[in-house]
Amino acid sequence: MPVEFLTSEQEKCYGRYGGEPSQEQLEKYFYLDDSDYQLIRGRRGSHNRLGLALQICTVRFLGTFLNNPIDVPRVAINYLAKQLGIRKFAGLSLYRDSKTRWEHTVLIR
Repeated sequence: MPVEFLTSEQEKCYGRYGGEPSQEQLEKYFYLDDSDYQLIRGRRGSHNRLGLALQICTVRFLGTFLNNPIDVPRVAINYLAKQLGIRKFAGLSLYRDSKTRWEHTVLIR
């Protein structure tokens, strides 16, 4: 994607989180609606459900996928985990290293 129109600071921050999203941003970009739940509901394992939610919301917030889909501020992970009723999400590294994350990318597109 051409980035010549971006300032050097904007280019450095493009495609990654520049910090923690604000509460307002969490409510706007990281809120899971019924169609999100429909996609997420059928996934096996809490790490897959949370991983898919992270990718959906990252694309919504940043406009792109991350190379490392779990390289997301902890506040966003906690916000999504709470909505999904997930208390422990230690398995996110499994999601990052799995083929499933790539299948979810296709699903989201």
